[in-house]
Order: sequence, then structure tokens, then C-alpha cells
Amino acid sequence: MFKCVAIVGATGAVGQEFLSLIDKRNLQTESIKLLASARSAGKKVAFNGRDLTVEELTPDSFNGVDLALFSAGGSISKEYAPIAANAGCVVVDNSSAFRMDPATPLVVPEVNPEDVRNHKGIIANPNCSTIIMVVPVWPLHQVNPIKRIVVSTYQAASGAGQAAMLELEQETRDVLAGKQVTPNIFPYQYAFNLFSHNSDVGDNGYNTEEMKMVNETRKMFHCEGIQVTATCVRVPVMRAHSEAINLQFTNPITPDEVRDVLSKAPGVRIVDQRSPQHYPMPIDASGKDDVLVGRIRQDISQPDGCGIDMFVSGDQLLKGAALNAVQIAELL
Repeated sequence: MFKCVAIVGATGAVGQEFLSLIDKRNLQTESIKLLASARSAGKKVAFNGRDLTVEELTPDSFNGVDLALFSAGGSISKEYAPIAANAGCVVVDNSSAFRMDPATPLVVPEVNPEDVRNHKGIIANPNCSTIIMVVPVWPLHQVNPIKRIVVSTYQAASGAGQAAMLELEQETRDVLAGKQVTPNIFPYQYAFNLFSHNSDVGDNGYNTEEMKMVNETRKMFHCEGIQVTATCVRVPVMRAHSEAINLQFTNPITPDEVRDVLSKAPGVRIVDQRSPQHYPMPIDASGKDDVLVGRIRQDISQPDGCGIDMFVSGDQLLKGAALNAVQIAELL
């Protein structure tokens, strides 16, 4: 049992999911501390029949805390996660601040739970799009090593936080009412539109989100040789990411073999009905713990039988963020 669990970024979308999951999964703790910016301090948040008061995040916030779940952005994590760790607290960080730090484990419990043992006070939660991809890809990689992954993402508003979700709602109302749309969170109209993920583009032409999928997959798989290429796109969906994934295996593999492996894989649910057509959809994945997998088929462009295509959907706020972090806490 934990003596005290702190949630940093408690008033945000992921912070709220942290609190809900602590209750739902009965994470054993004697007390919970909610931490946020000064402007949120004093707010009351209902939890398990009582009100918790949000406190301002300060360097002294982690005295007596033995687990901290962070989801307040990279700059906050860089400043406060080391302070928390030095105070004897184990940090599970949902930002990108420590993901590629060689000394910090990057963990998806269905993939590399043993890496948790190597922590030095901080454990990194991977990027949401990476998590949703690797949960179904890893069990396949274990039985037939994957040489190359080609992935295209369809990413929901929740990945950019509560404000982005509210912006999508407001823009949708405005468009339907014939009003002028004024983007704020995103550079372009989000409602009834889609656009390339709005992270910075590097010299190689890939944006930051795409390179996260490349580098994080290699780190968690402990396989620098696996080739990954990604195209990440924002779509006007509220909270579940979807991905089209093409896999090149070392040895031939059939769709039935893939289904057999995934039917036994933790955190995966197969949704693959050709008649009537029912495949993974964000509306079905929202609010669910599992990553939905379907459209499993042979890649006809790879005549050697080593190619598989599939389509997945997963809740960005749950498995893509808060649930994965709470599962790491459960491992601890």
C-alpha cells in the first residue's frame, strides 16, 4: 500500500482520469494529494464520497508522498519530478521530459514490465500513439520478429488536453450554426477537418510526434534494428486515437495466426467482423481499457507472405495515458 499518492496536474483531463482509475482499480493508498497551478489551488474535487482540495504545486509538495503521477507538461516535469524523486517519491511521468533518458525506464506493462525495476525515482509513460500501437504489435513481435512498421495515426483532440476538446466542441457548434470559426489551440479549424499533427517538424521532415513513435518503440522493444516510419494526423474525434498499421515480419505469417496471438494478448480485444462490417472505431474504444484491433489481413504488396495490415483504436486518455501510468503504479 502507498502512504500517499500525489496527482500533479490534477485538474487536467488526464489528472481527472488518474483519480477515477485510483478509485475504479482500488489502488491501495492511505491518502491522495491533488496538486496543480496556483490558479487551481483551492478547488474542490469529488472523490469516493468526499471532497479533496487542490493544493498549489511547490517544491515542498512531496514531503510524505511515496508515489506521484505527473501529467502537467514537460516543463513542469523537468522542474518538479527530480525534486519529488529526491524526496523519496517514485514518479510516473506522463510527459516527454524523460522518455528518451537512458537512465529512465520507459514502460508499457504489457510490453516491458521488468524495466520498472531499473528506475532511479522516475519512470516515463510513453507517448499515447506509441502505447496504442505497441500493445498489439509487441505480442506479434515476440512470436515472429518484426522488421518494419509503417503506421498512420488518426489522433483525437484529447491528446492536446481538455482545452483542445472544448475547442472541438465549440468549433462544431459554430460551423453548424454558420458562424466564423476562430482556432485557438490548433493552427487550423479542427471541426470537420483534419491536418498533420501540429508538433514541430525536424530537418528529416518528420514531426516530433512521429519521431516519438520511432524512438520510443525501439527503446521499449530493446531493438534498435526495428524500422519504424510514422505519419501522424489530427482528426476531429474527441478522445480515442486510431492507427493504420502495416507490419513486415521476418517469417511468413497468416491473418489467422495473427488473430490467434492477439486473442490471447493482454490489453487487446479483436473487433474484426467482415459481415456485417464491424471494425475498430473511436466511438467504441472511448472509455474502454483495451486496444481494439481489426481489419487484420495479408499485405498483398508483400508476396513472400511476411506482411500484415491491421487497424486499431484505443482511448487516448486511458490506455494512452492515465491507465498505463496507473498500471505502472500497480507494478510498483
